[in-house]
Amino acid sequence: RRMLVTLKPHPDTPGPAIRIAVEVLRPRAAGVELRYFMSGEVSRVVLPASVRPSQAHELWRTTCFEAFIETLGGGYCELNLSPTGRWAAYEFTGYREGMHGHPGVEKRDPRRVQDETSFSLWGTFDLDRVIGDQPRPWRMGLSAVIEDIDGGLSYWALAHPPGKPDFHHPDSFALTLPPPEPA
Repeated sequence: RRMLVTLKPHPDTPGPAIRIAVEVLRPRAAGVELRYFMSGEVSRVVLPASVRPSQAHELWRTTCFEAFIETLGGGYCELNLSPTGRWAAYEFTGYREGMHGHPGVEKRDPRRVQDETSFSLWGTFDLDRVIGDQPRPWRMGLSAVIEDIDGGLSYWALAHPPGKPDFHHPDSFALTLPPPEPA
């Protein structure tokens, strides 16, 4: 399954004149490929240089791309993907509760492409140990934290709940991704 969606900035944090699209692919029941595409005034966005891919924390303090996937039992998992190649995976038992890093998530197939007016970042996550391999639809939230070169942060998502930016809020889980087609 493949879906292409566009993120919108939170009204309180408009950010630079860019457009962010996300292509979400579900190649198998417990796998997701995320492809973030940014265009426009990309030169106004802080895009840290690539480093050796590894897990890291607090990636959201600068430009970071995120996905949230609802798990069975009311919890969800959060995936963070930095332009540097660093990434993180967390599991929550409920709304902002029970957070812990999830060492069972694997990331592969990293790709970063950049020029003066566009930037793209891809990654595939294997979520067997978090979500299981049941072929059920996923409720997802897709988002990005964008740091501009003046140090301001803007918050982009498919849907924003009322109030301050909150990617964890249930209203942010605005995408339903069907399971992959049977082989």
